[in-house]
Amino acid sequence: MPDPSERILADGPPVPIGFLLSGGGRTLENFISILSGEPRFAHVVRVISDRQDAGGLAIAERHGIPSSVMACKKRGDGARIFQQLDRDGAQLVLLGGFLRLLHVPQEWLGRVLNIHPSLIPNHCGKGYYGDLVHQSVLESGDRETGCTVHFVDNVYDHGPVLVQERVPVLEGDSVDTLAERVFEAECRAYPRALRKLISGEANWDGARSVEIDA
Repeated sequence: MPDPSERILADGPPVPIGFLLSGGGRTLENFISILSGEPRFAHVVRVISDRQDAGGLAIAERHGIPSSVMACKKRGDGARIFQQLDRDGAQLVLLGGFLRLLHVPQEWLGRVLNIHPSLIPNHCGKGYYGDLVHQSVLESGDRETGCTVHFVDNVYDHGPVLVQERVPVLEGDSVDTLAERVFEAECRAYPRALRKLISGEANWDGARSVEIDA
């Protein structure tokens, strides 16, 4: 399969990206803040949600980013989502709290990233999202957790890993306190992974885990 990163020029104009979400859009807000800085290496051309009431849609509107509500329940729904992103000229797609299983067409494999709030392969898969992940970590007695940025294939929380960042589990942690520290790690790890992909430092075939101490 051709290396998708060959289509993305690190020294060219900002790379157009699509952003998929289901909830409040904290990750989207973080990305908009980072991407507005210099050098401006990417920009969001469309936000898509599977939920009409997703708070991330209001964030997109506030920043003047086109948005759509599109179902993602069947294989064909994924195809329609990527057709829209093709029309928008998106070269990469980021998932930030997107809770549906997304079918990625062959031509998009290697260009879609997701972030998960644990150290995959721990506490991941169908049914593991948001606070449910952090609750699982606490109940397991794990001494550390973190976040993982990985390429999206057609399996929940599967696909080659680009970046992981570790976060300690502290005595007395609650779901809320642990979630907040993991989100802080996500805010660092996701942009780092995107830069690695855009620069060609990482790709689908050569993805590797990069662990950074908290």
